[in-house]
Amino acid sequence: MMNNKKFTGSFCLTLAALLWGSTFVAQEANTVGAFTFQGVRSIVGSAFLLAVIGIITAFKKAKGTYVKPTKADNKNLLVGGVACGLVLCLSMNLQQIGISLGSEAGKAGFITAMYILLVPVYGLFARKKVGVRIWGCIALAVVGLFMLCIDFFSFGNGGMGIGIGDFFVILCAFSFALHIIVVDKFVAVVDGVKLSFMQFVVAGLISCVLMFIFEQPTVEGIVQGAFPILYAGICSSGIAYTLQIVGQKNTPPVIASLLMSLESVFAVLSQIVVLGRLPSSQEAAGCVIMFAAIIIAQLPDRKAKANV
Repeated sequence: MMNNKKFTGSFCLTLAALLWGSTFVAQEANTVGAFTFQGVRSIVGSAFLLAVIGIITAFKKAKGTYVKPTKADNKNLLVGGVACGLVLCLSMNLQQIGISLGSEAGKAGFITAMYILLVPVYGLFARKKVGVRIWGCIALAVVGLFMLCIDFFSFGNGGMGIGIGDFFVILCAFSFALHIIVVDKFVAVVDGVKLSFMQFVVAGLISCVLMFIFEQPTVEGIVQGAFPILYAGICSSGIAYTLQIVGQKNTPPVIASLLMSLESVFAVLSQIVVLGRLPSSQEAAGCVIMFAAIIIAQLPDRKAKANV
């Protein structure tokens, strides 16, 4: 059976995928520029996490379990926060730019989710072995994502050609895969909530600078787009990315990427609930294939069973 830590990690990553998936619906109402949206949502997310950190610290002090961070802890947090924040900022903005340049939503979602293939490829450079079963699960997940996205979000008359917007989304997939790897490197040595806070401070500040350089943000525009910004900032940025960091502590990067790719399934489910848009038989089959890939990937190895 799955041990408690592995179950907790898988649960956190699945919940993160649920929140990311539901954010697609909120983003349809977004009326501000790409950098403005990403900058403000990141600041909202970091403010939310700062409050969470304060509550956790107060609770630990009341119980007498609070341990003051050492200089080494603070250094690791700073380095990890900057590294994760830079990659996250690049990932989110590349995706938004790609969509704004014409990459249709469905195609963009499918291309982005290709990080499930890129994570194990990156791992090969670090000499990390990936078993045949996991590669099979990755292949299943890619098939499921394709069936889920290609019909649900129409590719239009242009077919599956790669345009300039698609090119930026391809870069975004590489960047998101790198983000998973970078988080995996630092999550074992720093506090997960604090790391998430730091990465959004970095991502938010950089996006806000780009916002003022390339866009003309107004208070009125931000207020009009308050709901999607707040939802994305609190639920997607503040909660989901923290769940990702906490979940990755006890989940290998390859399996973590598979779990997080469930956001495509949850995007469909949230649109059914909120918009009343039912999936086709092909999309339903894609959901089943995706869940099958996740379940098979989570099964213990034969060697692990033998050692129990």
